[in-house]
Amino acid sequence: MSKEIISTPNAPQAIGTYSQAVKVGDTVYLSGQIALDPATMQVVEGDIAVQIRRVFDNLKAVAQAAGGDFSDIVKLNIFLTDLGNFATVNEIMAEYFSQPYPARAAVGVASLPRGVGVEMDGVMVLAN
Repeated sequence: MSKEIISTPNAPQAIGTYSQAVKVGDTVYLSGQIALDPATMQVVEGDIAVQIRRVFDNLKAVAQAAGGDFSDIVKLNIFLTDLGNFATVNEIMAEYFSQPYPARAAVGVASLPRGVGVEMDGVMVLAN
Protein backbone atom coordinates (compact mmCIF):
# COMPACT_ATOMS: atom_id res chain seq x y z
CA MET A 1 0.00 0.00 0.00
CA SER A 2 1.37 3.42 -0.89
CA LYS A 3 1.60 6.39 1.40
CA GLU A 4 0.82 10.00 0.61
CA ILE A 5 2.54 12.89 2.37
CA ILE A 6 0.10 15.62 3.43
CA SER A 7 1.33 19.20 3.58
CA THR A 8 -0.38 22.57 3.86
CA PRO A 9 0.84 26.14 4.28
CA ASN A 10 -2.12 26.68 6.65
CA ALA A 11 -0.30 24.81 9.43
CA PRO A 12 3.28 25.21 10.65
CA GLN A 13 5.89 23.57 8.50
CA ALA A 14 7.78 20.71 10.12
CA ILE A 15 10.52 21.85 12.50
CA GLY A 16 12.17 18.44 12.40
CA THR A 17 12.45 15.27 10.40
CA TYR A 18 8.74 14.55 9.95
CA SER A 19 5.77 15.31 7.71
CA GLN A 20 2.66 17.20 8.80
CA ALA A 21 0.68 14.02 8.11
CA VAL A 22 0.93 10.74 6.26
CA LYS A 23 -2.05 9.09 4.57
CA VAL A 24 -2.10 5.33 4.08
CA GLY A 25 -5.32 4.07 2.52
CA ASP A 26 -8.18 5.79 4.37
CA THR A 27 -6.09 6.40 7.49
CA VAL A 28 -4.26 9.67 8.12
CA TYR A 29 -1.61 9.95 10.83
CA LEU A 30 -1.45 13.56 12.01
CA SER A 31 1.93 14.61 13.40
CA GLY A 32 2.18 16.50 16.66
CA GLN A 33 1.22 20.15 16.46
CA ILE A 34 2.33 22.83 18.87
CA ALA A 35 1.19 26.43 19.21
CA LEU A 36 3.13 27.83 16.27
CA ASP A 37 1.57 30.48 14.06
CA PRO A 38 1.98 29.08 10.52
CA ALA A 39 2.64 32.53 9.07
CA THR A 40 5.50 33.43 11.41
CA MET A 41 6.59 30.02 12.74
CA GLN A 42 6.69 31.65 16.19
CA VAL A 43 4.88 30.46 19.31
CA VAL A 44 1.62 32.38 19.73
CA GLU A 45 1.52 34.87 22.57
CA GLY A 46 -0.96 34.35 25.37
CA ASP A 47 -2.04 31.90 28.01
CA ILE A 48 -2.52 28.14 27.70
CA ALA A 49 -6.03 28.64 26.24
CA VAL A 50 -4.52 30.60 23.33
CA GLN A 51 -1.98 27.82 22.80
CA ILE A 52 -4.64 25.10 22.89
CA ARG A 53 -6.78 26.89 20.31
CA ARG A 54 -3.77 27.39 18.02
CA VAL A 55 -2.94 23.68 18.27
CA PHE A 56 -6.51 22.73 17.36
CA ASP A 57 -6.45 25.21 14.46
CA ASN A 58 -3.18 23.70 13.21
CA LEU A 59 -4.55 20.15 13.44
CA LYS A 60 -7.73 21.25 11.66
CA ALA A 61 -5.71 22.72 8.77
CA VAL A 62 -3.78 19.48 8.30
CA ALA A 63 -6.95 17.38 8.60
CA GLN A 64 -8.60 19.50 5.90
CA ALA A 65 -5.54 19.25 3.66
CA ALA A 66 -5.90 15.47 3.92
CA GLY A 67 -9.57 15.66 2.89
CA GLY A 68 -11.14 15.31 6.32
CA ASP A 69 -12.24 17.22 9.38
CA PHE A 70 -12.41 16.72 13.13
CA SER A 71 -15.39 14.36 12.83
CA ASP A 72 -12.99 11.92 11.11
CA ILE A 73 -10.47 11.87 13.99
CA VAL A 74 -10.67 8.55 15.81
CA LYS A 75 -7.74 9.01 18.22
CA LEU A 76 -6.32 12.17 19.75
CA ASN A 77 -3.23 12.35 21.95
CA ILE A 78 -2.68 15.39 24.15
CA PHE A 79 0.61 16.18 25.86
CA LEU A 80 0.59 18.80 28.62
CA THR A 81 3.45 20.19 30.67
CA ASP A 82 0.91 20.97 33.41
CA LEU A 83 -1.96 18.54 33.96
CA GLY A 84 -3.66 21.36 35.84
CA ASN A 85 -4.66 22.55 32.36
CA PHE A 86 -6.67 19.38 31.71
CA ALA A 87 -10.03 21.11 32.36
CA THR A 88 -9.11 23.93 29.96
CA VAL A 89 -8.32 21.36 27.24
CA ASN A 90 -11.71 19.71 27.79
CA GLU A 91 -13.55 23.04 27.63
CA ILE A 92 -11.85 24.15 24.43
CA MET A 93 -12.01 20.70 22.82
CA ALA A 94 -15.82 20.87 23.16
CA GLU A 95 -15.70 23.97 20.90
CA TYR A 96 -13.96 22.01 18.13
CA PHE A 97 -15.43 18.50 18.47
CA SER A 98 -18.95 17.19 18.88
CA GLN A 99 -20.12 13.84 20.14
CA PRO A 100 -19.24 11.11 19.65
CA TYR A 101 -15.77 12.24 20.69
CA PRO A 102 -12.64 10.44 19.51
CA ALA A 103 -10.69 8.10 21.74
CA ARG A 104 -8.13 10.19 23.60
CA ALA A 105 -5.12 10.16 25.87
CA ALA A 106 -3.84 13.08 27.94
CA VAL A 107 -0.28 12.72 29.19
CA GLY A 108 1.76 14.93 31.48
CA VAL A 109 5.26 15.56 30.14
CA ALA A 110 8.29 17.42 31.49
CA SER A 111 8.76 19.65 28.45
CA LEU A 112 7.74 20.22 24.84
CA PRO A 113 9.40 21.83 21.81
CA ARG A 114 9.83 25.61 21.88
CA GLY A 115 8.75 25.69 25.54
CA VAL A 116 5.03 25.35 24.75
CA GLY A 117 2.55 23.93 27.23
CA VAL A 118 0.63 21.64 24.89
CA GLU A 119 1.13 19.38 21.88
CA MET A 120 -1.42 17.16 20.13
CA ASP A 121 -1.36 14.49 17.45
CA GLY A 122 -3.98 12.14 16.14
CA VAL A 123 -5.25 9.50 13.78
CA MET A 124 -8.02 10.18 11.29
CA VAL A 125 -10.01 7.70 9.20
CA LEU A 126 -11.61 9.14 6.09
CA ALA A 127 -14.98 8.01 4.80
CA ASN A 128 -14.92 6.36 1.38
